[in-house]
Amino acid sequence: VQLVESGGGLVQPGGSLRLSCAASGFTFSSYGMSWYRQVPGKEREFVAFITGTGATKNYADSVKGRFTISRDNTKNSVYLQMNSLKSDDTAAYYCKAWGPGTYWGQGTQVTVSS
Repeated sequence: VQLVESGGGLVQPGGSLRLSCAASGFTFSSYGMSWYRQVPGKEREFVAFITGTGATKNYADSVKGRFTISRDNTKNSVYLQMNSLKSDDTAAYYCKAWGPGTYWGQGTQVTVSS
């Protein structure tokens, strides 16, 4: 099982980034997928979730209206489109698979700074 995040980087406030998480080793469409984020010294916090079919999504209040989670089951991938980024969004972002098992990726760093 492997989850590999990509797409992080340095962006100015107000900018956008699109994170990707490529999955392998399990039946991707049978798993709900989430994005979490973590800053040093703080607990990992929930960002967004999408069901296996993509029919249901939910978001943390702090990102609602700015971030969009999506998935492509033909590519075994989940995405996080992040718009109107703020300095408070600076964190390591992780994808998580929920299903018969629970799996985490290794994270990708997002830094929002001028």
